[in-house]
Amino acid sequence: MTPTMTPRSRAARRGERGGANAIEAVLIVPLIMMFASLIWAGYRITVAEDAVSQAAGAAARAATMSRTAGEARGDARDVAASSLSTSGLECTSTSVDVDTSGFSVAVGAPASVRVTVSCRAPLADLVVPGLSESRLLQASATSPLDRFRTRR
Repeated sequence: MTPTMTPRSRAARRGERGGANAIEAVLIVPLIMMFASLIWAGYRITVAEDAVSQAAGAAARAATMSRTAGEARGDARDVAASSLSTSGLECTSTSVDVDTSGFSVAVGAPASVRVTVSCRAPLADLVVPGLSESRLLQASATSPLDRFRTRR
């Protein structure tokens, strides 16, 4: 005589677990999505910081090629804006501070120009709890003036 198997005992014998797979998916998929979002947010912030740093360096180099402090400020602002635009970084607000005090140093003495670029980068499109809607990114760069070039 063979024992009769009910549908429930057949499922248990085959290793079926009822709705456990669906419950696992409901719990695990959001965690995987959150982890992927954190990685993407970190990537975007790192790339944006690099773009701001490169803009500051390019602006400082452009400022040191100028003959006067006024030209240096204008050139630095233009190059920083162009560099940020080329990198594809969209800033909600941007500021470029140029320290041209090195232009007042006597020819023959070491002098430099310092440029600080600030950019508020939007992050509202990222779905990461606790991440603010934007982040202030700031970078500074210093470039030496030619010691023996006339300054005005």
